[in-house]
Amino acid sequence: MKISYIILAMILVLIPAVILLLGGPDRSQEPGPEDAVQELIAYEGYASAVFAGGCFWGVEYFFEQQEGVIAAISGYTGGRTENPGYQDVSYQDTGHVEAVIVYYDAEVTDYRELAELFFEIHDPEQQDGQGPDIGDQYLSVIFYADEQERLIAQELIEILTGEGYDIATSVTPRAVFWPAEAYHQDYYAQKGSLPYCHVYTPRFP
Repeated sequence: MKISYIILAMILVLIPAVILLLGGPDRSQEPGPEDAVQELIAYEGYASAVFAGGCFWGVEYFFEQQEGVIAAISGYTGGRTENPGYQDVSYQDTGHVEAVIVYYDAEVTDYRELAELFFEIHDPEQQDGQGPDIGDQYLSVIFYADEQERLIAQELIEILTGEGYDIATSVTPRAVFWPAEAYHQDYYAQKGSLPYCHVYTPRFP
C-alpha cells in the first residue's frame, strides 16, 4: 500500500512536466492588463471618445472599421471599483459597464460621426442590455468629455426621438477608463468571426 502511494505521488509530480513537454499552454508570456494600459498611453496624442453599447467585442469591431479610427480598445468604466476585471464587472456590483475607448484622427473623422455610428451599431432602445446580453454592464451609455460632446449626444438623441425611437441611451460624464484583459482585445479579429449581437443599421441620412 505504501508503494502505491509513492507511485501515485510521482505521477502527480510528473504530469505538469509531461504536459509542458507535449506543448501545453505556457501562459507566463501572455499579455496582461498592463499591456493594454501601455496601448492606451501610446494613443494619448489622438482625440478619443468613449461609448458603451452592450458587449464590447461588437462595439470595438465596428468602430475599428470606421475610416479615421486609429484604435478601439475594450474596457470598463462608469463604476466605483478600481482596476476591475471581467469577473468583477460580470458578477459583482461594480457599477461599471463594458465600454470602448475610440482613438481617432480628428482630421479624418469627428466626434459627431462616431456618435452617429454608435447609434447605428447597436439597439439604442433596449433598456436591459443588448441583444441576448442582459445586465447593467451591457447598458447603452455615451460618456462625454466636454460640453460640446454632451450637446452632440443630446442632439442625436433628439433627432432619433423625433423619428419615433424610444432611446434608452444615457449621457454621462467620462470617468476613469480601465482597459479589459488582453483576451478581450480585437476579439473578432482574433477569432476570424463576426459580431453576434451587433448589426449595422443606418439611422441617419
